[in-house]
Amino acid sequence: MYQRSYRGAQPAARLEEYVRYPLFRTVGINSAFYESPSERILDAYARALPDGYSCVVKVWDRITARRFIRDRRWGDLAGQRNPDFLDARLFLDSVLARYQRVLHRQSICFVFQFQAMRGADLLRDAEWAERLDRFFAQLPKEFRYAVELRNAELLTDRHGEVLARHGVAHVFNSWTEMPPIGTQLHLPWTLGAGFTVARALMKPGRKYAEAVRAFAPYDRVREVLPELRRDLLCLTGEARRRGIEAVIHVNNRAEGNAPGTIRALAELCVGGQGAQA
Repeated sequence: MYQRSYRGAQPAARLEEYVRYPLFRTVGINSAFYESPSERILDAYARALPDGYSCVVKVWDRITARRFIRDRRWGDLAGQRNPDFLDARLFLDSVLARYQRVLHRQSICFVFQFQAMRGADLLRDAEWAERLDRFFAQLPKEFRYAVELRNAELLTDRHGEVLARHGVAHVFNSWTEMPPIGTQLHLPWTLGAGFTVARALMKPGRKYAEAVRAFAPYDRVREVLPELRRDLLCLTGEARRRGIEAVIHVNNRAEGNAPGTIRALAELCVGGQGAQA
């Protein structure tokens, strides 16, 4: 996909080439999950991205983490409960405002990815819905928001009602501890917004380290996942029938090579399987 040589990550420079790839009409800003990018970094992205280009931004985990993971980036806070969990003011000031100032010509969707919560950290469905409801009630309505869960226990009607009330999309994710995308699609509330997002990350049940061992260096598709492909085609077909936009992101750790998976999905759509799904 990349024809030029790059030293280091150089995400902004890579973006210039990325957006010219005909099958890539959306990009994920995943690094924003670990640290909210500065306006200088966002400006470099903005100069590389065409007007209206779809950007799916993972929101800083300082806002979405129920408990800080044991990682040195958190210092003394590692392992502690997060006092800023679902802090709307922190999101507005430290995340949204920067994108509003710098990436205002692009189409932004903010994804709130909630890592798996364990034990006492996992809220009961009523309390979870109440806290999520209170959070989204404080956000401006003109932006796109989506919620990605990593706890299947929270896929409840109460949760769906909150998303519907605020026009927030459900993120269909293929992930270790989540049910397949097709199972999520059968829930009555998962397509309740005016758009949807899917993230094909890993085969359900597969651990991250296992995927790395199986697929690195990600130079080709090494394991075709027929169910995942079928589910994504069903999702895009249903979105088309409803007249809503479906934003699909694929990770190398799904089948071994994301561009190869995306190309195969595009060929299936052209062949008519997407329309039949």
